[in-house]
Amino acid sequence: MPWLVKHPRSVRSPAGLEWRIWRLLPRVLLVGTAVLLLVAGVAWWLAPPTDASGAHDPDTLRLVFILIGGMVLHWTLVLTVAIGCAIVMLMKGPTYVADPYPLPDSDTPYPGLRRKD
Repeated sequence: MPWLVKHPRSVRSPAGLEWRIWRLLPRVLLVGTAVLLLVAGVAWWLAPPTDASGAHDPDTLRLVFILIGGMVLHWTLVLTVAIGCAIVMLMKGPTYVADPYPLPDSDTPYPGLRRKD
């Protein structure tokens, strides 16, 4: 039996909000990442070194690390929303039939078939 055989009476649900969100996600990912990187870069560039060795202020370093953590959080949230959209799209799609599994303790191993005793 081939993989992913569509059920003959399967009904596909109409597309909804998930497709609009799915198309918006790349833009949200790029803009959010760019904004956080820009703020981190400006904070790093504008902060003057505190000593002759060129080391930066610990508060500036803390801000940059917080912004990088915010960027990773942003990526995680976008990925979570993308997984949610993919699940909704799969659930609204057509129904597929799997291989039948004979039940050993059943009178009729396959639904709709009668036993030949």
